[in-house]
Amino acid sequence: MEDEFAKLIRRINPPRIVVDNGACEHTTFIQVDCVYKQRILLELVQLLSDMNLNVTKAYVSSDAGWFMDVFYVTDDNGNKITDEGTLVYIEKTLETKVHFLNSMMSSVDSTSSEDHTLIELTRSDRPGILSELSAILADMGCDVVNAEMWTHNGRAAAVISVIDHSTRHGRSRRETYRGRRLHQILFAVVTIRCLDRPKLLFDTVCCSTDMEYVVFHGTVITGRKEAYQEYYLRHVDGFPISSEAEQQRVMECLEAAIERRTKDVRGYRLIKSSQNFSSYSDDRLGLLSDITRIFRENGLCIKRAEICSSNGGKAKHNFFLTDVGGNSVDPKNVDLIQNEIGQGCLKV
Repeated sequence: MEDEFAKLIRRINPPRIVVDNGACEHTTFIQVDCVYKQRILLELVQLLSDMNLNVTKAYVSSDAGWFMDVFYVTDDNGNKITDEGTLVYIEKTLETKVHFLNSMMSSVDSTSSEDHTLIELTRSDRPGILSELSAILADMGCDVVNAEMWTHNGRAAAVISVIDHSTRHGRSRRETYRGRRLHQILFAVVTIRCLDRPKLLFDTVCCSTDMEYVVFHGTVITGRKEAYQEYYLRHVDGFPISSEAEQQRVMECLEAAIERRTKDVRGYRLIKSSQNFSSYSDDRLGLLSDITRIFRENGLCIKRAEICSSNGGKAKHNFFLTDVGGNSVDPKNVDLIQNEIGQGCLKV
């Protein structure tokens, strides 16, 4: 039987989905709050990708059995979603997904203390952080039982145990917890800077999830065609990345995940379109074979392809091509290809 405590947590804290079109001028705001479940971040990012939503900014936090994610999204053309029906669809689809994931939970991964609340803080280092945080806690009537803060390589991390001032108890029993958490927080940072593109967030999250790492805090910001992603990773069993060799492996796998969609896009993108109702607009047996044969006979290499034949009998294919040396395709060769396939059904 499912753990009764897990059921109670879900009843007390039901999932909450917010889709707000007024929170930001140029993007649509999405927030997901729910009990944490392994792989939930990947599931949500994949769902947004499937709905052709581009994430321009995101904040991820999952710890102590709880998950909160904030996404700022645009449509496939980079515009804010304005259609009310689409907004309702996004909200209902996310609600259905999150409720389904929560219903599949069999346990809750949480840590608790009998006499205090634990606060974990990670951010860029700057003077006065601990002082400001202490002042805020004091104004809220919270008494700091114990705390520890480290800084390293421009990052700051703190683990703080607090209680309400009127119910102060004795000393915490978890003296070894803080040092271990600070090691984990500061050691497991991954920072990615690269050119922005669609599905970038999905690719990086999918890679880390498949490698059995959990993103327990993260920030994603895009702008001026550049993407910045910062993740705090740990193994699914809670342990940190433990060696330089493992760090290198994570870096190489993330780089590969990013490059799979991008490094070969130096060539031309050839789109077989059905909008002109040309002879190639209708799908038929051997159509793909004919197109790829033309590419091969003209000395072109297909580096990546997206093949789509709809149920309506239409075909739309995307190809990323280079010459045999890996260079951009000669414009004269492009003209030959267009003449052979048909000017009306090929965009370059």
